[in-house]
Amino acid sequence: GAVGILILCLVSAAAALDFKYHHSEELEEYLRGVHAAHPSLTHLYSIGRSVEGRDLWVLVLGRFPTHHKIGIPEFKYVANMHGDETVGREILLHLIDFLVTSYGRDPVLTRLLNNTRIHIMPTMNPDGFEATKVPDCHYTRGRYNSNGEDLNRNFPDAFENNSASIQPETRAVMDWIKNETFVLSANLHGGALVASYTFDNGNPVTGSLKGYSRSPDDDVFIHLAKTYSSNHASMYKGTGCDNRQTFPGGITNGYSWYQLEGGMQDYNYVWGQCFEITLELSCCKYPPADQLEKFWKDNKVALIEYIKQVHLGVKGQVTDKNGNPIPNAIVEVKERPHVCPYRTNEHGEYFLLLLPGTYVINATVPGFKSMLKTVEISDNTGNFSALKQDFSFPEVSDQIRSRVASCPRTPLYQELTWTSAAVKPTVHILVLMTVMHVIIK
Repeated sequence: GAVGILILCLVSAAAALDFKYHHSEELEEYLRGVHAAHPSLTHLYSIGRSVEGRDLWVLVLGRFPTHHKIGIPEFKYVANMHGDETVGREILLHLIDFLVTSYGRDPVLTRLLNNTRIHIMPTMNPDGFEATKVPDCHYTRGRYNSNGEDLNRNFPDAFENNSASIQPETRAVMDWIKNETFVLSANLHGGALVASYTFDNGNPVTGSLKGYSRSPDDDVFIHLAKTYSSNHASMYKGTGCDNRQTFPGGITNGYSWYQLEGGMQDYNYVWGQCFEITLELSCCKYPPADQLEKFWKDNKVALIEYIKQVHLGVKGQVTDKNGNPIPNAIVEVKERPHVCPYRTNEHGEYFLLLLPGTYVINATVPGFKSMLKTVEISDNTGNFSALKQDFSFPEVSDQIRSRVASCPRTPLYQELTWTSAAVKPTVHILVLMTVMHVIIK
């Protein structure tokens, strides 16, 4: 009887989601209530704890919420990375409410949840949120975690050695990314109105001399940012928050806006094989609670349309002669290599986000001849399934399967700067002399 009453209380708490700010205890109570009310559609877990010991809660939604299912891509939203940027924290709670109440009623959202595993983290920096006592449109100390560190400057960087001490919240997210096969993600911020995409940092190799840091998948990132901005109530207008700053189409390359070292979106893309963009959702960082309903309405469609993009491109499995999955096989698009090669997961799966077009997919098991397959990719986001293309290596068996270590945590683009004309000639000569010495030797 006591258990029944507790469940009833949790369910009623889940049903009563007001447009207000939910502090840590209320947020946890709400998430537990949703899970109690929808146990077969949701899974609640913590990826770790903040400096002050608060759980970093994630609610998963989908037909198979408790574990990865082969062929079903993993998606995530992360909010409140800066504790004083609060709009994303609340609209993700309303997104959860919208999804669970629409399942089985709305055919599109039902198919989305049946074919996608959606992870939602309302707050990555609960300590910072609790430290922000008075709502304020501008910067406060609550931006940082309890150790005074900016979590969006705290990740390993692909271009520079990041000297920042990795924080518990950052480490938890890094481990989370390592343990899941995330394909697409967005992190929700405040203080501007724009969709920003990778790279946030750069060097001459990626185009920094021209004020733009281009990734190998720049076309896909532009599409992802435009998907969000064009479905937002006003972001697509690109007017920004004042007359000094405009964003054509409501999007920007991160480096073009301002250079950032140790950012989360670059880390996701380089080391996590996950395409992430940064969504700035409000000119005011911590607006009055009576504006939250409007923010939810402004973002509702964009949040859903963005999730659908996880089904862009191509996916499949790499197997050996017995049909067993081959982990750590490299699968990439020809002429679109990543500096940290994209590899299959433990199930031999790969996911590559690509716009409609013709591509050559290169699958490589180290030590064996590569397999090339030409694919014609359509926009399958409406079908909730990327194009399926498997690879089978008949000469590979369990006994000789190669297991490759993950990419190193050092700046991967560092030595590529030597090929740039911007680098001093003496460096070129030194490199050339070294290469010639090796060849002659």
